[in-house]
Parts: sequence; structure tokens; C-alpha cells
Amino acid sequence: MSKPLVVFVDRATIPPQIHLPELTFDHQWMSYDTTSADELLPRVLDAEIIITNKVVFDATVLAQLPQLRLLAVAATGVNNVDIDYCRAHGIAVANVQGYATQSVPEHVVGMMFALRRNLMAYHQDICRGVWQQEKQFCFFTHPIGDIAGKTMGIIGSGALGQATATLAQALGMQVIFSERKGRNECREGFVPFEQALQQADVLTLHCPLTEETRNLISSDELEMMKPDAILINTGRGGLVDEQALVHALKQGDIAGAGVDVFTQEPADESNPLLANADLPNLLLTPHVAWGSDSSIQKLAGILIDNINAFIRGEHQNRVV
Repeated sequence: MSKPLVVFVDRATIPPQIHLPELTFDHQWMSYDTTSADELLPRVLDAEIIITNKVVFDATVLAQLPQLRLLAVAATGVNNVDIDYCRAHGIAVANVQGYATQSVPEHVVGMMFALRRNLMAYHQDICRGVWQQEKQFCFFTHPIGDIAGKTMGIIGSGALGQATATLAQALGMQVIFSERKGRNECREGFVPFEQALQQADVLTLHCPLTEETRNLISSDELEMMKPDAILINTGRGGLVDEQALVHALKQGDIAGAGVDVFTQEPADESNPLLANADLPNLLLTPHVAWGSDSSIQKLAGILIDNINAFIRGEHQNRVV
């Protein structure tokens, strides 16, 4: 019997300093830093196991992979995989969960402090010579707010949402979890979606991107928020209408926004957030909230363990 072929189609999504543990079964291994749509089929045609982070496997691609048994997703989100097709055709899908419960919440808190205290705006003012013009030992061109005693609204109550809540509470914040948008009855411990928007001083997103959550936060939702509120998105780019967010920041509908994820990644000059990156109340990072070395090493361990478990016949972190 030939050894199963394992192909990692976008190894560069994991930094080179991160060690991938060994698979515990005999196999053939192929790894590519990146894989374009044109390169995909020739590389994976004979693969029984494919590792992907962001490369898309839709029904058209999957239908041409007769040997495929497992798609091991090197992330939590599986919106790049046609799950319905996999389920209908007996292709297993496993993802990685719980690896960034330190990294993402700390990134959220870092963005929250930077925006609430207007650190970027003060940095820009110093670069423009405002301090010298003021002729004082300090100057106050932007409001500086405290975090303790404020309310954090969290959309998404999974591991990342819960871990973010723990950090927020340790900082003296009140935490409320939002019920799903459009749901009439609230689960215990949740508040209605609109109420969360209206009460939150900091609103942070930790829900998956689905057709129901696409543009979850758009013009109407931003107008419901407090004018001194902050929006932070470390979830998925499509959760927020990017053009509406830029408009809200310019109009003062909200005080600031921290964005780590974009509708298209990498984002280019056509993205309204990048086109307005000089706004003093907009903080952008390149999808790195999850990316502390310790978190990525944990991800790598879970990823390989998922594959080993599949070969042993175990259902571990299985989406399908």
C-alpha cells in the first residue's frame, strides 16, 4: 500500500521559526509556501490529506480531488472550505480551536487602550510639531479616557469571547454578551443585539463569518453606538462594512476603531480602511491578533495532532 500524500498548500501562513511536529504515520509530504488558484489542482490532485489555512477549496476544486480524505484547516475559521460539499461526499474537515485565547484577547486590550487614550493621535501631533507650538510640558489635543468602569460588549461567546471577557473584567470593566442579531429571545447571560450596541463603550467582535453575519456592523448599527464608543474587530473582515466604518469615524458616530481583519487580505489601496489609514482614530494591524509565537506553536501542535487522530480513526476537532 502506498504512503498517503499530505500536502500543505500555504506553509508561509505559519512563521518559519515555528516548528511543525512530526506526523506519526508513514506518509509522503509536500509543502508549498503559497499556492495560487492556477497552481492548486496540480499540487493536490493525488493528496489524501490537505493542510490549508486560507487557500479556497470550493465545490469546483473538491470535485476534482478523488483521493481526498481530510482537509486539515490550520485556523479556526473554515469559510474557505465548502463544508456542505465535504459533508455530502464524505470528506472530513478538522479545524484548530482554542490556540489563541491569550494572543487575541491581549491584542484586543492593546487596541482598546491605544484608542481610548488616543496614543496614535498624540504620536501624530508630536510628529507635526504640536508640542513645540504649545510650549508646555504636556498638551491635550485629544481626550484621554479610562477603561475601568466602562462596559465591554462582546459579540461571540466562544473561547475567544470568553477569554476577552476575563481580561476585561480584570481591568475593572463590566462585560455584556450580545445575543444573535434578529433573535427575539435572549439566552441566559445575554442581552439583545441592539442593547449591546447602545450600551457598549467598547464593542469587540469574536463571531464567525457566515451569510448571516456578513456586514453585521454597518451604518445602522454604527449609528446605534455611543459617539465615544470604540469598535474592535479581530474576528473576520466581512463582519464590518468597511466603507460605513470609515464614514462613521469621520462623522463622529463612534470615537475609534481597531481593525485586524479585512474583507480582502492582503488589503490593497482600493480598501477604504487603507485609503484612510491616516485617521487618528483608526488603528490597523495585518491579521496578526492571533499571532504570538506561543499561540502559533500551539496551533501547529493541534493541527498535526488532528491529522494523527484522523489516521487513528478518532474524531478530533472535526467540523465534518
